[in-house]
Amino acid sequence: MKKILVLQFSQTGQLSNIVQSISVPLQESTGIELKTETLQPLDPYPFPWPFFRFLDVFPECVYLDAPELQPLQIDTDYDADLVILAYQVWFLAPALPITGFLQSEQAKRLLSGKPVITVIGCRNMWTRAQETVKAMLDDCGARLIDNVVLTDQGSLLASFITTPRWLWTGKKEPFWGFPAAGVSDQDIQACCRFGQAIEQGLGEDAEKTEGPMLRGLQAVEADVSQIQSEKVGYRSFLIWGKLLRRIGKQGDSKRTPVLAVYVVFLILMIVTVVPLSMFLKALLAPLMKQRHQQIKTYFEAPSGSGSERMEEFGCGK
Repeated sequence: MKKILVLQFSQTGQLSNIVQSISVPLQESTGIELKTETLQPLDPYPFPWPFFRFLDVFPECVYLDAPELQPLQIDTDYDADLVILAYQVWFLAPALPITGFLQSEQAKRLLSGKPVITVIGCRNMWTRAQETVKAMLDDCGARLIDNVVLTDQGSLLASFITTPRWLWTGKKEPFWGFPAAGVSDQDIQACCRFGQAIEQGLGEDAEKTEGPMLRGLQAVEADVSQIQSEKVGYRSFLIWGKLLRRIGKQGDSKRTPVLAVYVVFLILMIVTVVPLSMFLKALLAPLMKQRHQQIKTYFEAPSGSGSERMEEFGCGK
């Protein structure tokens, strides 16, 4: 009997749906014991988010100031054969409850020496957050063997409208020609292929090897054109986050005027610096083809974006 521990935090419920889709083949398997632990902060984060409450968490996100969590329901001596860590991205960083868990002693006890599969559900930018999670997993003594990333449906421009609307109002449905917010239902349902591959891999003791179990299943697609924008955004978060942390703690009303100024700065950066950066990257793309491929390969590791095994599991997109 192989033991799988799922650790997740899902504010909107979308990530829980993704995890559930992956879990169906595992729950149906007679050779697998599956336990799911949902991380809960002592002070819950609201959904939908009030506008300034949403902005007020970004300094703590980028500086990894972990919130206190409710006690885990699972015994920290639970000896899992495989751990699935499912997380959201907040301000180019892992969601704060995930940060809180990964910095805890409980995480070290549960993850030390364990193979880990990360599962990300986000708008589009995730590489900076994954680098942070990889470092924290390494600190826990864990071994990352796979990464699955699902991003919002629709174009970059569409999700720039639909995602904030969803987070601030709770309204996810299509409107005015825009698609529904979040990851598509079709992509979520197709995640069953990962569960099937995990079941097969565990049956072959693949978790004990260095190679990924989810290669060839379109687990992750890295958009190189977005990575430079992530770097610019992350630097701005660090600068403004440092200022806001000096002004007061999260929830301090003295932060609000500075957050209002930052919103203006952020909008100006999005409509000027980000498009210019993307234009320059596109212009230089023919000269940077080999370098871009290296970057793409790095961020898609270990699972990769290949599709050669999709038909094997009958869960195409």
